[in-house]
Amino acid sequence: MIIGIDPGKSGAVAFWHKGIDKVVKCPNNVKDMYDVVKTETERFSPYESIAYVEKVWARPSNATRAAFTFGVNYGEWLAILAALGIETILMTPQTWMKYYKDKFNIKLPKEKKDRKNKLKELATHYTDKKVTLYNADAILIAVYGFYIEQSKKREEKNERN
Repeated sequence: MIIGIDPGKSGAVAFWHKGIDKVVKCPNNVKDMYDVVKTETERFSPYESIAYVEKVWARPSNATRAAFTFGVNYGEWLAILAALGIETILMTPQTWMKYYKDKFNIKLPKEKKDRKNKLKELATHYTDKKVTLYNADAILIAVYGFYIEQSKKREEKNERN
């Protein structure tokens, strides 16, 4: 099970097992956040699940309250994953976005609104679930995680042979 998390309050969490199985807009409280992850991963051992979480930080231009709220939400996701024993990989937005830029040989728009719309368009290629501006990043993060994990398995297999 690959879990992709866009940790903002306006983000989401996506679950990949045999494709994108479920996508959930970020719940409003930590108990619901925990319940979503626990419910989706309980059929797997913690060693069979791995979470890819966008590594984010507040910008100096963020309002103090917004930056604090954002940081709390990010910390809650990390704590939930740790409590459930799920390995967590942190990567910057640039890391996972570069994967798609290279894969599709595209340049993502600099304007945030245009970039979000392009990412939403890309995410529709990977799921039959409804893709929105809220969940597109989480879907793409989960798919990125799947491809990274597949790549690791191929490398390990090649090293053994």
